[in-house]
Amino acid sequence: MPFPIKTCVLCGEEFELKPDKPGFANRCPECSAPDAAAEPGKPAFDAGGIKADSGLNAERRRVMRDMLYRKDS
Repeated sequence: MPFPIKTCVLCGEEFELKPDKPGFANRCPECSAPDAAAEPGKPAFDAGGIKADSGLNAERRRVMRDMLYRKDS
């Protein structure tokens, strides 16, 4: 049985979707190779990114609290 033919969302090239292909199912092997070769020892977020996310999370918590506990008049 032949493998399904997919089109890469990044470069538009057609490729065969094989069972053990690394990367994303909608990207060709050439386009998904840089993502698979990311440095394993490097953290996903740097310290500045985590600090910025904590502010967003605090705002999300405030909005959810206001939505859940507001009094409908």
